[in-house]
Amino acid sequence: MARTKSCLSANFRESDFLTLASLLGVVSFDALTNALQKCGLATKRYRKLPLELMAYYVICLSLYSSVSLQEVLRCLLEGMQWLKLKLPCGAIEGRGGISRARKRLGSKLMEVLFQDVCRPLASPESRFAFYKKWRLMAIDGTTFALPDEKANSDYFGLPPCSRGTTAFPQLRLTVMIEVGTYAITAATHGPFREGENTQAKRLIPHLDSSMLLIADRGFGCYPFFAEAMTSEAALLFRIRNNMKFECEKMLSDGSFLSTFYSGLEHRKKINGSQVRVIEYTLKGAKEKYRLITNILVPEEAPAIELAQLYHERWEIEIGYDELKNHLKLPGTNLRSKTPELVIQELYGFFLAHYTVRTLMYKAVLKKHIDPDSLSFIGTVRILRRKITSARFPPQ
Repeated sequence: MARTKSCLSANFRESDFLTLASLLGVVSFDALTNALQKCGLATKRYRKLPLELMAYYVICLSLYSSVSLQEVLRCLLEGMQWLKLKLPCGAIEGRGGISRARKRLGSKLMEVLFQDVCRPLASPESRFAFYKKWRLMAIDGTTFALPDEKANSDYFGLPPCSRGTTAFPQLRLTVMIEVGTYAITAATHGPFREGENTQAKRLIPHLDSSMLLIADRGFGCYPFFAEAMTSEAALLFRIRNNMKFECEKMLSDGSFLSTFYSGLEHRKKINGSQVRVIEYTLKGAKEKYRLITNILVPEEAPAIELAQLYHERWEIEIGYDELKNHLKLPGTNLRSKTPELVIQELYGFFLAHYTVRTLMYKAVLKKHIDPDSLSFIGTVRILRRKITSARFPPQ
C-alpha cells in the first residue's frame, strides 16, 4: 500500500524557522561556497532552485524524514523569507522540478561539504573524548535499505537469502566516529557485496598520531591492521579467539608481546608487525576477550585500562541508531530512486547528524554536564519547539 507523507502545519511557528536556522547554522554558507568551487559548480546564474538552496534542502530531507518532498521545500523557502535571507530562490516546485534540481546538485558536492565540515569536535579539555594523549575514535560498518528500483539493485546489489530474493537493495556503509561526541567524522560507502575491511582502508587517511582507533574483531585481520599502523595512530583491535599469537615476552601488567603475521608468512616468520596482546574475561561470563594494540609499553597504557577502554567501541552503535531510527523513520528506506541521489541523500543524513551533535556538544560545554546524559532525539524535539534565537548561514 502506498504511503502518504505527512504535511507540516500551514501556519508555521516562529520557532520552526529559528530551529531550522540553528540546525543549518553549523554548515556555514562559506563552507558551502568553497565546496561548490572545489567541485566546479560555482553559481553563474540562479535558477528557481539554486544549488545553494538544494544543498540545504538535502540536509532538511533527513530532519523531516516523515514529511513530503514539497513540504520540506516549502518549510525551507518560507523560513528563508521569514529570516530575510538574500539567497535567491523561487516558487515551490513539484516532485519533478525537485528531482531535476537534485540531479544538477549531484552527490560529489555533498561529499566534499561533509569532508570539509565534519571534523572531530572535542577539544583537549573535554576529557570524556580522550584517553591520556589520544583522541578516541571507533570504526564499524552497517547497511541501509534502499527503494526497490532497478537502478539501485543493479548498482548496490541485493543481499543473499536462503530462498527467493530479498525485497530491497542495500548499501554498505563504514564510518569513523569520535567516541566522546558521537560525531561522524569520516565515511565511505559502496555496493552491498563490498566488505567492511575493504571500505575501512579508505578511511585510514583520516587517522593521525593524535588518535586511538578502536575496532571490533571483524577488523582484526593483518592487512587492515598493518595498513592502519602506517597512519601512526594508536590502535586497539579485538581479535578472534582462534588466531594464534605466541608469547615472546611477558609484561608486568599481564599482557605479552607477540608478532602479527599475514597468512602463510606466519610459518616463515617474516614481514610481521610487533603487537601487544591482552586477554581477559568479564566477571560472571565465560567468553574470553583478546585485544591487540601497537602501544607496546605498559606504562603508557596499562592492560586493565585498555580492556575497559575497548568497550567504548559500542558507542558507535548509538551513532548508527541515531541515523537509522531517529533521523530516518525506523523500518523505512532512504527516499532516493537512483544511485547518485541515494549517495547525495546519505551525505545529507551525515551533515544533519553532525549538526545536531555539534549543538549537543556546545550544550555540554556550557552546562558542564556528562554528554551521555543528553538525549539525541530529545535534543531534536527541544530544538523544534523552544529555540528563541539563531543565525542562518547565508548572510
